[in-house]
Amino acid sequence: MAHFVGILVVLFAALSYTAAEPTADRAALLDFISKTLHPTKLRWDNTTSTCDWTGVTCDANRSSVVALRLPAAGLIGSVPNGTLARLASLRVLSLHSNRLSGPLPSDLSSLSSLRHLYLQDNRFSGDFPPWIPALTRLTRLDLSKNAFDGEIPLGVNNLTRLTGLFLQQNNFSGELPSINIQKLGSFNVSKNQLSGSIPESLSMFPVSSFAGNLDLCGSPLPPCSSPVLPSPTPAPSSTSRKSSGKLSTTAVIGISVAAGLVGLLLLLAVFWWCLMRRKRGKRVDRRKPSTASLAAGGGVTEGTVSSWSSSKDTGSGLGEAAKNRLVFVEGAGYSFDLEDLLRASAEVLGKGSMGTSYKAVLEEGTTVVVKRLKDVAASRKEFETHADILGRVAEHHNVLPVRAYYYSKDEKLVVYDYLPAGSLSALLHGSKAPGRTPMDWGGRLKVAVAGARGLSHIHNSAKIPHGNLKASNILLRDDPSSAAISDFGLYPFFASSGSPPSRLVGYRAPELIQTGRPTFKSDVFSFGVLLLELLTGRSPNHTSFVVEEGVDLPRWVQSIVREEWTAEVFDAELVRGYPGVEEDMVQLLQVAMSCVSTMPDSRPDMSEVVTMIEEILSQSEFVDGLRRHSSDETSMGSPSPAREASLWVEE
Repeated sequence: MAHFVGILVVLFAALSYTAAEPTADRAALLDFISKTLHPTKLRWDNTTSTCDWTGVTCDANRSSVVALRLPAAGLIGSVPNGTLARLASLRVLSLHSNRLSGPLPSDLSSLSSLRHLYLQDNRFSGDFPPWIPALTRLTRLDLSKNAFDGEIPLGVNNLTRLTGLFLQQNNFSGELPSINIQKLGSFNVSKNQLSGSIPESLSMFPVSSFAGNLDLCGSPLPPCSSPVLPSPTPAPSSTSRKSSGKLSTTAVIGISVAAGLVGLLLLLAVFWWCLMRRKRGKRVDRRKPSTASLAAGGGVTEGTVSSWSSSKDTGSGLGEAAKNRLVFVEGAGYSFDLEDLLRASAEVLGKGSMGTSYKAVLEEGTTVVVKRLKDVAASRKEFETHADILGRVAEHHNVLPVRAYYYSKDEKLVVYDYLPAGSLSALLHGSKAPGRTPMDWGGRLKVAVAGARGLSHIHNSAKIPHGNLKASNILLRDDPSSAAISDFGLYPFFASSGSPPSRLVGYRAPELIQTGRPTFKSDVFSFGVLLLELLTGRSPNHTSFVVEEGVDLPRWVQSIVREEWTAEVFDAELVRGYPGVEEDMVQLLQVAMSCVSTMPDSRPDMSEVVTMIEEILSQSEFVDGLRRHSSDETSMGSPSPAREASLWVEE
């Protein structure tokens, strides 16, 4: 009897499994893959459930396919008609970084549930797909790095839920339509053939969103120049001669009045200059006793910034300071001078291998960060030339450029904007007292995206490696997605004074230890370590996780994942506080491990890292700190973290 019951249980389970199998979606996927060239490594086994196939995600009931993710899968050729369009419940379609080509099939317009469409870095061509504006549930659309042409349609405004639109590196032409989507937070049409004025509705996006379009103008790009059209010359007549005489008299009167006003303004300007000069002279006289006390030196960490002037500056230091000046980078927006800076009240923010950072509050209330560099080996010319380069990096809200610099025999200073929210390191590894609020997962994901965007901008705009990327150089704002990277590109100041890797403890790429020269790829490694720091909550410089000598954070994570997937890898506070967050964490861990590959050529570029993390963020249910629920959506199932982890851990 028991044996008979067991057989019934097995049969019932088999029938249930069969009932749950998405038969129609299975046929559509097999039809797609049979008509698309692909490498043999992509195996969709007929003997296993569709929901267990590589890149396929089903809903919770395993009755329909809701996501198809085949990035960099080696797919070649066009997307066949009548295949993917049959996946009626599809919400995520990611086919980026393949070699797919030709126009997109119009029947994809039937994917009414589609939220995320990632087709970047392929060879698609033709006009902007006219059916895309009909996919009104889209929240993320990436068609970048293809060969699309024609105009960008005004119908894009139908995508009212769109948070990210990426059309860069195509051949789009014509004028930009007035895209006014309230939720749109990321936008890029750079490196196309667009022309005309940038609509006001898009002017809030950075220069990098529009760069590379030679005929595009208007904020945030340089203003459009208005063409001056020649006035027609009327035929001479008695009437015109009379009118001409009257106009000439009016013009003479106008010119006379204007000249009088200009003269008056000049007199007022001279008077104001003399007055300010007298006031400034009195202010300097009043400051002389304080300047003398500054020369006496001191070692305070709070109060006046007398610690900038060491005892050896007592004689020649201040004399040289009088001969040197604080140099502001163009567009810095500050008006104080060196004397104002030396008199500022200050406190130490942190001491590092490159120097000490101070928060300086000037008398008029301006607050800046002053970094006092130590062991600088660069000459004055080298220092000033490179500091000017660091200050002229194109504006980007995720980058904190140098605003001013100062060079003398005994002092080398760089000045930055002050961000009061502090650093990522302080937030992650600060007070562990009971009752504190740890950084939530949504915040960590946003900081990861911000850091990736900032580092990618430094690589592409300044064309120099960061060279010292770590959590203490990620400075926060109220919105985590506006976090900014600081202290980039300082390593040339110390090129002859010691090995740069000694300044990168915990974040060093293997090749950096050997060569001592930072590169873009060594920056990617450092960023991968930073991602591991966000995931594990552990500092790379902390030894509590070291099992044996020579084991660093990346090796420790690899060893845990290879042996068996355990909760030891992820920050326990996150796992406890946000049930279900492990799926997001696995995806970000996959990105981190590709960044910390021991072979530099195996690491992705930062632009690719940005795309991968943006995709994770756009799909996350935890971006607002609490898990999001939607009554019109069924939660998506996913492969187990253990199964996914075994696919990508570096051997």
